Amino acid sequence: QVQLVESGGGLVQPGGSLRLSCAASGSTAGINTMGWYRQAPGKERELVTAITKTGRPNYADSVKGRFTISRDNAKNTVYLQMNSLKPEDTAVYTCWMNSWYQNYWGQGTQVTVSS
Repeated sequence: QVQLVESGGGLVQPGGSLRLSCAASGSTAGINTMGWYRQAPGKERELVTAITKTGRPNYADSVKGRFTISRDNAKNTVYLQMNSLKPEDTAVYTCWMNSWYQNYWGQGTQVTVSS
């Protein structure tokens, strides 16, 4: 089993920045891909970004050029740096990790972009 704990959400003005972190504990040896999903009110959950164990990222078109995912394999932690935030980025952000073909999810953290 893998447990994920997130931190870093909050309220930010449009154009601002936030950094999310997600640390894994437990049976972490098999962790492969890490990523972030988000779900806005009334919308389906969407994959925002993911990063492979070797550090190759991919991004949803809506966040390309503004969000950066990174990971520290020694700390079993994934980060999401969010810049130039827009009101439409408001959502619950949930980290995700894949380990031994099983998916694990964090508890979710609220990100609100509003003036």
